[in-house]
Amino acid sequence: MSRRHELADVREGYDRWAGVYDHDKNPLTALEEPHVQRAVGEVCGRAVLDLGCGTGRHSAWLAASGATVTALDFSAGMLREARQKPGASTIRFVEHDLNQPLPFSDGAFDVVVSGLVLEHLRDLRAFFRDAHRVLRIGGRAIISAMHPAMFLRGSQARFTDPSSGKVVQPGSVPHQLGEITIAALGAGFVIDAIHEYSPDRAFAEGFPRAEKYVGWPILLVLELRVQG
Repeated sequence: MSRRHELADVREGYDRWAGVYDHDKNPLTALEEPHVQRAVGEVCGRAVLDLGCGTGRHSAWLAASGATVTALDFSAGMLREARQKPGASTIRFVEHDLNQPLPFSDGAFDVVVSGLVLEHLRDLRAFFRDAHRVLRIGGRAIISAMHPAMFLRGSQARFTDPSSGKVVQPGSVPHQLGEITIAALGAGFVIDAIHEYSPDRAFAEGFPRAEKYVGWPILLVLELRVQG
């Protein structure tokens, strides 16, 4: 299958996922959101770029926290959902494919946030290089990803299409932890922290799909910085 067709499959998958994405009790997003918020920290008055914003789940709280938010995604369906969230009128949404160069000038942002996007990108070096380019000196990037160990369990991004009842997998690339860290370092980032998170039994009680992953790493969060 050509890369163009692979990309079309991912976009189509997320367009179909958009209507239920915020409501399907996905344990990965539930585990991820508080950890990303904690890692991002104070953003009031900061210019923040949300790469692969999806339904705007990060963009919304960033804007509510006082950030000036620009949010990118290549799925029109996801962006449609994002624009309906409270406070969305203050966010600049841009339909853009992250496999292409970012349409922003060097040093335009203080913070980059990207949630659960890496598995849908083939060229990690280009992604991290462009994220580094648009950050100011001292700027930070908080990048979350499905943990590479999940692929050892045969797991990847997927959802049940409510219209057909079929399980849909938009398409994933099984990057290894070493690939991710080398790509970030090669782009010029300093790695301040690498966090690996697993669900515990208390979490699984609220999100039953996490039960089989108790004690198994499902989430990776990187804290990166542009060195001054």
